Amino acid sequence: MARSAHHQLFSYGTLQSREVQLARFGRLLDGTPDALPRYRMTYIEITDPDVIAASGTNSHPLLVISSEETDVVEGTVFSLTDDELAAADDYEVDDYARTQVVLRSGTQAWAYLGAQAAEESGGR
Repeated sequence: MARSAHHQLFSYGTLQSREVQLARFGRLLDGTPDALPRYRMTYIEITDPDVIAASGTNSHPLLVISSEETDVVEGTVFSLTDDELAAADDYEVDDYARTQVVLRSGTQAWAYLGAQAAEESGGR
């Protein structure tokens, strides 16, 4: 049965990892390089043992809104099915909030931002 992708997801961190993709989605995702302007990356410590086991690290990147017009975060846009987006939601801890963003290419995609940045940008 063919997978029907309905969602674009911008990843700048561990969801780009082969191991995480196989563990979360049971397949490797096809992606396209893109970037998110006016954000910068910081890091947080993850304590969820399942997330640490899948990613191999407890230090995960986190995006925050930047006041600098030149700040940009490079990453990859993936096409996901409804079930895969739900699996990505399950993977991300409470420090993240899935939010609609517009990428440098003009593509509208979901991204997991820092929960405070998501509130500031009007996320879900």
